[in-house]
Amino acid sequence: MSESRDSYSPERRTALLFTGTGADGAYHAGAMRAVQEAGVKIDIVGGRGIGAVSAVLAAVDGSAQLWEGSGFWRSAAVADLYRWRWPFRVLRLLGIALVSVLAVPAAVLTLAVFVYPIALVLGMAGLQSGSRFVEFYLAFLNLAFGPAALPTWIPRLTLLLSTAAVVALGAGAWIARFRSPLFRRSTGSWLWTLLGSPLDAGGAVSHATEGVWRLLKGSATIKTPDADDLSRRYAELLSENLGQPGFRELLLVAHDLDAHRDLVFGLVRDPYRRALFPPPGSQSSRRAEAHDLSNTIRGFVADVLAAALSVPGISDARLVQFAPDAYWRGETHRLIDRPAAFARLLEEAAAAGAEQVVIVSAIAEPPGPHELRPPRLDGLGRVGEQIASAESAALIDAIRHLHHRFQGLYLIRPPHNPIGPFDLTGVYDEKSDRVVSLEELMERGYEDAYRQFIEPVLGASGDKIGSHERRYEADSHR
Repeated sequence: MSESRDSYSPERRTALLFTGTGADGAYHAGAMRAVQEAGVKIDIVGGRGIGAVSAVLAAVDGSAQLWEGSGFWRSAAVADLYRWRWPFRVLRLLGIALVSVLAVPAAVLTLAVFVYPIALVLGMAGLQSGSRFVEFYLAFLNLAFGPAALPTWIPRLTLLLSTAAVVALGAGAWIARFRSPLFRRSTGSWLWTLLGSPLDAGGAVSHATEGVWRLLKGSATIKTPDADDLSRRYAELLSENLGQPGFRELLLVAHDLDAHRDLVFGLVRDPYRRALFPPPGSQSSRRAEAHDLSNTIRGFVADVLAAALSVPGISDARLVQFAPDAYWRGETHRLIDRPAAFARLLEEAAAAGAEQVVIVSAIAEPPGPHELRPPRLDGLGRVGEQIASAESAALIDAIRHLHHRFQGLYLIRPPHNPIGPFDLTGVYDEKSDRVVSLEELMERGYEDAYRQFIEPVLGASGDKIGSHERRYEADSHR
């Protein structure tokens, strides 16, 4: 898809924006690899959701961390980026155990379906063992349903498992409150604390933070610092090298649940920096929502990454404390991702001087008639369907309403993608009757970047950027 008034020009200020959740980042990695391999000049990188990870690494010449053998998307830790919180996993196991215990009496009685046909066959063969087999089964029933057997042990086991479930919920709520980095007042029934947010994004946050630190520390063996220290080191590295080959300006967005608005975080060069990020003391309304990452007094990179990786509605928001002299006067706000915030990211890219923009999204093109897919029944699959649908609509709306602000707008997206946001170990694709892995999704992003942008757009513009011998047929991945 391309919305452009003029042909692509490498002389124009270009932004590369990523949008998506969870497994969509593997597609970003493949597309970024193709863009970098082709030598496309990128001035600004930006992202929301899992795209924030791609943007943060690409801004400091670390995009190879996304697709390398030991990089972000080839690590074994990817399978556990998003998991149900441990109380819910314990509840699942306890629920299975409870159902199994309650099913024991029915299972004992169901044995009769096998006992009597076997006894009948043995009797027809003239063997006395058939009647003895029935007598043995009846004696077993008397023993199983005797006062000292199942009628006693099943209620005990049921009570034990139910008590363990309540303890797991209570312990989970207490530990979550104890580990909370900052105390927040809350309202409503305390019983909801037992449930809390079911999805744990801690694996994704930890993996992303370690990936950024691995890039910053190089070959040094230093443990990952806290969020503020990591953010300051990242901001210093990008500020000092901005304008050097491989280093790019950065834009990130997250949603503030307390302020009811999207916040933008960035590090761009002048004169755009002064326009996007008003200095302290300014009366501009943007002070409430625009935060300059080059201000190393209070780093936000790690916090914004954590907020971007937090799934709205089912995972905990990131608690972020602002500086006392900032607009929010030291308040602590809850930041989280919002799929529709991509439109804000696109607006900020235009305000940062981007004349042409390349968008990378793993959400497939909207289906047409006779393309219905069976709904997902698993919990994460069902949540992933809703998020993917919301992101697809948000992407279409953003392009429809904002494409006129750019000389050229180019979209890289797959025609078909069976992998949902939380299918981190791959998924079965009923259309091709096989399992599709993240490795294949990454390769698909690489191929689509060449088919949809590098070859048709750059080739049509007459610009010879890089060299690439590889060619693909138009429908090989459909």
